[in-house]
Amino acid sequence: MLSVLRVHLPSDIPIVGCELSPYVLVRHPDNTVSTEDVPESLPVQSHFLRYKWYRIQSDKKVAICSIHPSEQATLQCLGCVKAKLPVAKSYHCTTKCFSDAWQHHRVLHERAASAVNENGNEEEDIYGRFNNTSSGMNSSSTNGQVVANGGTGTVTTPLYPAAVTQRNGGETWFEVGRCKTYTPTLEDIGHLLKFECVVVDSETQSSVGQANTILTSRVIPAPSPSPRRLVSVTNADVAGHLDTSGTFSVLSYNILCDSYATSDLYSYCPSWALSWPYRRQNLLREIVGYLADIVCLQEVQSDHFEEFFAPELDKHGYQALFKRRTAEVHTGSNKTIDGCATFFRRARFSHVKKYEVEFNKAAQSLTDALVPNAQKKTALNRLVKDNVALIVVLEAKFGNQGVDPLGKRQLICVANTHVNVQHELKDVKLWQVHTLLKGLEKIAASADIPMLVCGDFNSVPGSAPHALLAIGKVDPMHPDLAVDPLGILRPDTKLTHTLPLVSAYSSFARSAYEQHKKRVDPNTNEPLFTNCTRDFIGTLDYIFYSADTLTNGHQITSRS
Repeated sequence: MLSVLRVHLPSDIPIVGCELSPYVLVRHPDNTVSTEDVPESLPVQSHFLRYKWYRIQSDKKVAICSIHPSEQATLQCLGCVKAKLPVAKSYHCTTKCFSDAWQHHRVLHERAASAVNENGNEEEDIYGRFNNTSSGMNSSSTNGQVVANGGTGTVTTPLYPAAVTQRNGGETWFEVGRCKTYTPTLEDIGHLLKFECVVVDSETQSSVGQANTILTSRVIPAPSPSPRRLVSVTNADVAGHLDTSGTFSVLSYNILCDSYATSDLYSYCPSWALSWPYRRQNLLREIVGYLADIVCLQEVQSDHFEEFFAPELDKHGYQALFKRRTAEVHTGSNKTIDGCATFFRRARFSHVKKYEVEFNKAAQSLTDALVPNAQKKTALNRLVKDNVALIVVLEAKFGNQGVDPLGKRQLICVANTHVNVQHELKDVKLWQVHTLLKGLEKIAASADIPMLVCGDFNSVPGSAPHALLAIGKVDPMHPDLAVDPLGILRPDTKLTHTLPLVSAYSSFARSAYEQHKKRVDPNTNEPLFTNCTRDFIGTLDYIFYSADTLTNGHQITSRS
């Protein structure tokens, strides 16, 4: 008979607007085990799974800290109440929490009196991100339904009757859902949720055996990330409203693959903030918000590309291309292997050609040609790291600018890559970058085509890979060249390329150095950081472009 072996939730704290999708392990009558759903419409030997969600409301009111939403509040700022700030923003968990937040609080108090727009409503610019709505979504209860409007379209989810299902002492249980998944609403904030899964006989409609249940922590509001403060490169409209002169914008972003967003690697980050349902909405909102014409993403999980990014960005007018990392050294399933994804606006570009670079194949060719048979296995173990690059040739559609005055098509080649991350493998990083550049040289020579080279190069400014990209060669005395156990970097005179590449950051910094010198490294003119974690703050991500055919007169953004 059908039975449920295990039920658990991926995240310990539910967040408003972020779907809860329980993991349900089921044993079938033939003793096979799976996580596939068994709905009433497709019963197994006349049995199916029934799900219910409950909100548990205590008679005792619980306030949540406005700064640390997973903590219960112990004090309230009366100044916020008097200033008619949203009540939820007046709560704090400790006196230190309140003290640390006071500088921002004081500004809100001072501006509260003037925070009224023409209609007499609170000014959204001041209060908008403190309304505790879901991340990237605005939710409101209407006629027994929750209507959510956000980056993923409009979804209407029926709310089950807000009637008392049962009372237990000082608690009241409300049934809020009858699907396997549930998305917490504003009404759930501060309350526990209960998930129930039971096997049901499809003929009698009665439950078989005991229900499997799990309780969540208290539902918290979704914090809204602080808005990015972009640096304007020129007087061009950086909001993305482009003219027809051939101007376009580029974004490169390592979004952190979900399979790498673990508490082991990011122990300083709460698990709910690492959860994919929470992160994906923030990522989508940010990516779409830049209105870039070309978007290069790294560490995009295969299933997330197919099920989320490709369809969601398609709604915003983007065509998508993807190259998954090769699987030789990856232990996960094919669905969770990440890769590089390139998106471009269909209204601005059309797809001409796609090239895929697999550094593993290049490693095999290299070892076959240069490494003695006895050392091949050792060499491959060092070189085979599963990294790839996606190269896309696009044709411009800039109004009437699709053909230049000489009648030639306006093409551009966009390379998107993620270079090996291991710090000690300096030779492998440099070899991968050199391999990519030699391939781009061939494309440029065959079509006389301008280049964009984007990605997470896992190389800091001044490193050998950065030098090769930025100046076309590596100093023979560069310390990175000392790490070359396989001899793949010799002779050092071969570490060159002829592409006239310039870093988008450094070219901008040189033209506006006085204004933004605090933002860049004075030695390399690269930004102080594109990657910030507890253990590392520095620049790893770049956008390079052909300086002889492209001009840095538009917004260029890169981060990880």
